Amino acid sequence: MSYNWNTRTELLLGTDRMKQLAHSHVLVVGLGGVGAYAAEQICRAGIGHMTIVDADTVNESNINRQLPALHSTLGMPKVEVVARRLLDINPRLKLNVLNEFLRDERTEEVLSATRYDFVVDAIDSLSPKVFLLYHAYKKNIPVVSSMGAGAKMDPSQVRISDISKTCNCGLAKAVRKRLRGLGINRGIPVVFSTEIANPDAIIEVEGEQCKRTTTGTVSYMPAIFGCHLASYVINQLKVES
Repeated sequence: MSYNWNTRTELLLGTDRMKQLAHSHVLVVGLGGVGAYAAEQICRAGIGHMTIVDADTVNESNINRQLPALHSTLGMPKVEVVARRLLDINPRLKLNVLNEFLRDERTEEVLSATRYDFVVDAIDSLSPKVFLLYHAYKKNIPVVSSMGAGAKMDPSQVRISDISKTCNCGLAKAVRKRLRGLGINRGIPVVFSTEIANPDAIIEVEGEQCKRTTTGTVSYMPAIFGCHLASYVINQLKVES
């Protein structure tokens, strides 16, 4: 056997699975605490084609939990930092980089631009998140979504389940309500935690126009959510094969 960077993955998944991954295209939207970890784990598994989307830049408050956040990357676009990592892992990766926030008709444009084998939603904002999930669902594109990892500390309570079966998650509750209003009650898998959020870890901060919520986070929880997203994608691509 000849050894290369993904030999150990091939030993586990098999040659046919590796070929399938190499011919698959995954869209990852949101490269913060959860999405960047998901993108990297999917890349390390041997995906052949990926599109990453985010318009945010690295700031100091990201350093406690986000993969692209280092003192040396402060102020840099997250897509740029993550793209560099992904191509350093697999220089043969076909990588599309979109330095933008997806919203409204632009979401539909991106989803219609090419064929995706999977969509990974790691968006923080409610409306763009629901819009992405709705259009992926309507276009029959397999999708998996991350709910809230903030104010939680117990990795043993992280689950993958249908959106209709989520609990103890404020973001999931809001997403469920919006999707029901759009005629979707179930059929979207999500990563969430059954742990009750620590109310003392959530504070309101006065913004320029309105109050904003700041939620405490710990280094490993977003990473665990991201790894769950990646595992779901890789294992579902196995089912699809």
